[in-house]
Amino acid sequence: MSPAVVPPVGARIRQARLERGTSLRALAREAGVSASLVSQIETGKSQPSVSTLYAITTALGISVESLFDARERAEVPERGATPLAATAPGTVLHALAAFAADPGRRIGPLVGAGERETLELDSGVVWERLGRVPGADVDFLLVTYRPGGSSSGSGALMRHAGTEYGYLTSGELILTLGFDEYTVRPGDAVSFESTTPHRYRNDGEVPAVGVWFVSGGVQ
Repeated sequence: MSPAVVPPVGARIRQARLERGTSLRALAREAGVSASLVSQIETGKSQPSVSTLYAITTALGISVESLFDARERAEVPERGATPLAATAPGTVLHALAAFAADPGRRIGPLVGAGERETLELDSGVVWERLGRVPGADVDFLLVTYRPGGSSSGSGALMRHAGTEYGYLTSGELILTLGFDEYTVRPGDAVSFESTTPHRYRNDGEVPAVGVWFVSGGVQ
């Protein structure tokens, strides 16, 4: 994937907030983050993590794709292993844009083990896209949590649109869901509405790997 300039995400978030008539503090409260963080994101002093971006767009009632102009979206080749992002915050945003872009594009019907699109987060989590059927609003993912990895680099709970289903094949995860905490072991499955505040973390010494379906995550 050729390098591209990160679009002014913060400015577009601010525009959407003002169009909605929402104060900065109200948006921060709905998204579950601090007002100072929202201010830093809007002014370009800080780039949002994937979980924060989902939370903010959900609170604003907009899609993640709407923050990225089509001309600035990263293009993803049809074939071949495609690392969509490294660990820098800016490239994470580009990877998210690439995942969300072009919902009519088919991935499959067969995706080889070395041909997966990959999104690597700076919090120690790797998403590998296993396939996509046009018209089906579902992300089909192989997810790996490295030792010490978490779905939220800041430790905060995340929430976003949709429903998620997960099946752990190896390792062990701690799932915080609302006020409850669960230990997920190989063979265990989880399912819940993603609007419920949640976080996964790997406290173990080996990677935790599983297959996840997230429906309606980016609308």
